[in-house]
Amino acid sequence: MKSINILKDSLGNFEILNYEEQNSEYEGMVIQLASNNKIVRSRLAKKTPKKDGYFVAFWEKDNLNINQPFSDLDTPEALVILIDDEGKQGIFFIPKEVAVKNRILSNENQKGKMAMRFYPSWCKNLNSTAQKTQSWQLNYFKEY
Repeated sequence: MKSINILKDSLGNFEILNYEEQNSEYEGMVIQLASNNKIVRSRLAKKTPKKDGYFVAFWEKDNLNINQPFSDLDTPEALVILIDDEGKQGIFFIPKEVAVKNRILSNENQKGKMAMRFYPSWCKNLNSTAQKTQSWQLNYFKEY
């Protein structure tokens, strides 16, 4: 898994608590960081040929086997999105509260998202919607 090396380089040692098979295409897993014992959910984003940015899915099945966004009630402390693109690498480390504020996680007041795009600092010439998204995302991005 490509994401394991990126995670080790950027966050240090960790223990894999769970592979999230429903998002295996994005190397989905839940890990516990050795440095501070934080539990985070990680995904490796994919570059898409026709749109700028990197696409990633994060969802789970409910008890009726229907896809649904992650809930803020049972989500780890952060969402980690990894970018690896021809020598450009970076990591978005999005705290749970920020994921709620930006409507990524569901709660009683909002639906949440099952997928979205992430825009690292090297993404330029974005449309206005993507620029707005990038402006908050970059506060949580580190390039490697």
